[in-house]
Amino acid sequence: MTYTCIDISDALPIIENNAAIVDIRDLVSFQNSHMTNAISLTNDNVQNFIDSTEKSQPVIVCCYHGNSSKGAAEYLASQGFKEVYSLNGGFSQWSAMFPEQCETGN
Repeated sequence: MTYTCIDISDALPIIENNAAIVDIRDLVSFQNSHMTNAISLTNDNVQNFIDSTEKSQPVIVCCYHGNSSKGAAEYLASQGFKEVYSLNGGFSQWSAMFPEQCETGN
């Protein structure tokens, strides 16, 4: 299994196709702001995510700048997810391009 690195603009149609968005940044950063409908994925809840998410559902992995997400995307792909993406530019680029598609809390 493998994953694909995608640019911010290429993520929109995948998100509209009911993708799961997972944010691997620290919890404080996530609570300050994150992609709309993203979930915070940590070492504590990753197994629950793997067990409870349909493996055919697309998954977009977001980090700060698009580097750490590659390892997490590779791991999720190795766990059987069929369509896994690492978001180039990460949340910093996403929030700059699409501030209206960010939310706080959770």
